[in-house]
Amino acid sequence: MFNAARSLIKTKKVQAILGPHAWEESSLVADVCTQAHIPILSLATDSTPEWAMLRWPFLIQASSSPNQRSQMKAVAAIVQSWEWHRVTLIYEDTTNSASNGVISHLSTALREVGAEIDQLIALPPFPSSSFSEKLQRLKGEQCRVFVVHVSLPLAIHFFAKAKKMEMMTKDYVWITTDTITSLIYSLDASAISSMQGVIGIKAYFPETGPRFQEFTKKFKKKFSKDHPEEKNHEPGIFAVKAYDATWAVALALGGAGKSDGQEITEKISSTDFNGLTGKIRFNGRKLAPSHTFQIVNVIGKSYRELGFWTEGRGFSEAIDQTVFYNSSMQVLEQVFWPGGARYTPKGWTVSTEIERLRIGVPTGSMFKQFVNVEHDDQTNRFSFTGFSIDVFKATIERLPYDFPYEFVPFDGDYDDLVKQVHLKNFRGVVGDVKILASRYQYAEFTEAYTESGLVMVVPVQLQTNRALLFMKPFTTDMWILIMAINIYNGFVVWLIERNHCPELQGSVMDQIGTLLWLGFTTLFSLNGEKLHSNLSRMAMVVWLFVALVITQSYTASLTSMLTVQQLQPATRNIETLKNSNAMVGHGKGTHVPTYLKDVLGFKSTNLKNFSSPQECAQALKSGEIAALFLVAPFAKLFLAMYCKSFILAGPSYKIGGFGFVFPKGSPMLADINEALLKVAESGTLGELENSMTGTECLDMESDHGNPTLSLNSFWILFILTGGTSTVALVFYVILGKWKFSHMLQHKINWRLILAMLSKNYQLRPEHHVTKCPIGGVL
Repeated sequence: MFNAARSLIKTKKVQAILGPHAWEESSLVADVCTQAHIPILSLATDSTPEWAMLRWPFLIQASSSPNQRSQMKAVAAIVQSWEWHRVTLIYEDTTNSASNGVISHLSTALREVGAEIDQLIALPPFPSSSFSEKLQRLKGEQCRVFVVHVSLPLAIHFFAKAKKMEMMTKDYVWITTDTITSLIYSLDASAISSMQGVIGIKAYFPETGPRFQEFTKKFKKKFSKDHPEEKNHEPGIFAVKAYDATWAVALALGGAGKSDGQEITEKISSTDFNGLTGKIRFNGRKLAPSHTFQIVNVIGKSYRELGFWTEGRGFSEAIDQTVFYNSSMQVLEQVFWPGGARYTPKGWTVSTEIERLRIGVPTGSMFKQFVNVEHDDQTNRFSFTGFSIDVFKATIERLPYDFPYEFVPFDGDYDDLVKQVHLKNFRGVVGDVKILASRYQYAEFTEAYTESGLVMVVPVQLQTNRALLFMKPFTTDMWILIMAINIYNGFVVWLIERNHCPELQGSVMDQIGTLLWLGFTTLFSLNGEKLHSNLSRMAMVVWLFVALVITQSYTASLTSMLTVQQLQPATRNIETLKNSNAMVGHGKGTHVPTYLKDVLGFKSTNLKNFSSPQECAQALKSGEIAALFLVAPFAKLFLAMYCKSFILAGPSYKIGGFGFVFPKGSPMLADINEALLKVAESGTLGELENSMTGTECLDMESDHGNPTLSLNSFWILFILTGGTSTVALVFYVILGKWKFSHMLQHKINWRLILAMLSKNYQLRPEHHVTKCPIGGVL
């Protein structure tokens, strides 16, 4: 290439050279042209670095190569569309690929969408046996999203090897940049078959219009004549770019006469016209880069155009002023994924290596019911049990794929345990690990699988103010209804029996007192032999049955309230503790004492650390500490163990609950969280928690001890007795105890009732002795 350029300059006396499409070749020619002061128009697909423009003043980038930063942002937009979080970049190991900043641009673009580069794989410029080794290593990793930025010849060999190693199948994602995608049209059937399902990004230029159609017609005719052996006669991107570059030179040289190289270079740089690839305008001897890319999908014998991506706007199905743009690629046409998968690849998989994922488990848990690690000396193996272990196992069972793992004990601080994930000594941590903001710099957490909060546990003391306890068995509504139904039933019996007993007559006040006496004494006795009417007997029997049920229920409820101890906290708030300078205890770890000092205002000299629930209980009972601060899950278990002695007091202070730990950006985190929610929603999480806390004793947090009796328990009985009395009253009226004409005259109002209380208008029987319901004899 170097000698060819020198020969053209010396023998042909050329005034400008259109350079090759490879950057390495263009750089060689640039040296010759600079020495001869002849402009070279580079058609390299890679953008020209800034240092090259300074080194070779006659170098002109005549190819509208896509802006690397914009192209990497397009890649990041595709990654974000399908919610992938990790990407492996495969690039060609040349001096130029690093200088172009592909790695830094992609890393920045991915970071902006919440993703990152998982690995960087550099391929040698020429095919070698190392391809198989690198691909085999990638096949054993979790990441399944690959961005390929290499030259077309290298890409052909690379994808052929990937297909042979079964890496062009389901669950794999391949994204190619413009250096490959813009030339896919020129590939033969064998190469295309190795790239099925690939998503490609290429610089966009309009392929419509009469000028482009005329160029295409002439190109096909000329190309088929010169290369009859070729099957594809369509003009490619290089032909179109070369055509525009030729026009730029022609416009610069036309009618200018003989000019030196510097002047020609300046004229070429100042050209401004509409070419086949769009607007041709140079800026600093560089053609303005493209910021609109076409998204294609390799399928069948060629590729299918899915849509477009424009920087600052997003994805669209067409290039139009009125078109709708979206930040997600999912608005475009359906993607044909590698292996013909109909579902979207999740972008990662569990490592296919034989070695299981190492999951760290703390050995120093304060409550062994959460995490218990034991070592068997005979088998030299560890056993892992507890609530946290059971929740993790139930979560893994709900994952839609295999998750090989092994528990590894860790004897150390919890903060150090989380750091081990950052150091890649563990792939996760399972245990009673609190979710803390300070730990997020080393790892990420799942959703909390326990309650969150810091609570205060204090000793209990008996409630002394119980003077009005006798009113507690019934609600207020219940008391009111009992009084009303007794008065009503007493009135009905009195009304029916008053003509048979002189003691049911007399003055108004006497008869009102008699009515009330008759109503309430029925709660304790029945004078059935003293009743003369079957109607009053019917009402009285039902009334007594209801009274027996109510009195027995009242007695049972009051007895329970009197015998069960009413407990209340010995200390109600932290202000009391701080003002009295009392000692308070807390569990293991550094976060709780820090919170007690910095947030709640306790003195460090008044804090005492405990390593077991037994030590905490003994210290509370002996008065060594006045209160104990525990995280909510520990407090619930502690109260289940010592429900007769301790109780919660004060509010719950918001801190994080317990969660599982995974590396930052872990692709498994979303699936683990979803599975954890399924465990909770199915009731399994509640069952595991109940099995942990329900075996010791009842939790004193519940308020089910002595419920007050309400109308909900007795309303049917009240309807029964009230209805029976009403029926008896109606029948009494119908049987003629009242004269019909007299009822019509006085309309059965309260005036008639008062008249009945003051006057007898029926004759009393005088020929026999009558017993009255209240014990009188006539």
